Amino acid sequence: MLTSFLDDKAPWAIGIFRIVVGLLFFLHGTTSFFNWPGEPYGGNPEFGAWPGWWSALIQLVAGLLVMLGVGTRSAAFIGSGSMAVAYFWKHQPDGLFPIENDGDSAALFCWALVILVFTGPGKPALDSLLTQFTPSVRAGASETAENTDKEAAEVG
Repeated sequence: MLTSFLDDKAPWAIGIFRIVVGLLFFLHGTTSFFNWPGEPYGGNPEFGAWPGWWSALIQLVAGLLVMLGVGTRSAAFIGSGSMAVAYFWKHQPDGLFPIENDGDSAALFCWALVILVFTGPGKPALDSLLTQFTPSVRAGASETAENTDKEAAEVG
């Protein structure tokens, strides 16, 4: 009985998880670019500087998309990959485990975003609103195609 109840609520739990992870990832980007809501760890990157500016851009854009639930799987995949690169390039050389090398947030973001690649956005997502309008557009397009085929048959 409890399992059934929890299974029914799982899409909402995944959606809340997605919103929180996306918000936190987004805030890492705003911190790097705008010093908001706090000072960035490594200072503000110069425009186009590798890797700081690009990683901040990925955090900002992917975090926003994940938080809103638009293109969640693609954004989460890119964000997860950037965190894997950050972990193995910057943190892992300083120690084997994240607790030793200050790579906790990179590792956690990487795995949290991987989960979203596989689960999708969950219930409250803008993608679900956008896809509600897609079938009617497709139906309209198919009706137009059918009418065009009938007209062609009548003419030919």
